[in-house]
Amino acid sequence: MGKLIATIFATSLIAATAHAECVVADPTPTPLNVRTAPNGRIIGTLDNGQSVDIIDHTTDAQAREWVYVSDRETDKPLGWVFREFIVCKGEVR
Repeated sequence: MGKLIATIFATSLIAATAHAECVVADPTPTPLNVRTAPNGRIIGTLDNGQSVDIIDHTTDAQAREWVYVSDRETDKPLGWVFREFIVCKGEVR
């Protein structure tokens, strides 16, 4: 039951952040990898501070959150990134 509640909460949190003002916030000194799918092939990178919109989300087999993002300025879909490295306006981290 607890896992179900946590999943519902996480899903509602992602839904609430969809199309919010989000930015890349990777704590490592390298750009954030953009992938074809969660844990998929790397197809590009995003720099810290780049504005993005979350347009989809999923959880992988290790219970890690992934989001599909688009460029906030152009609306161009970019790919999947690790959710932990995306911060949206109004979130408390």
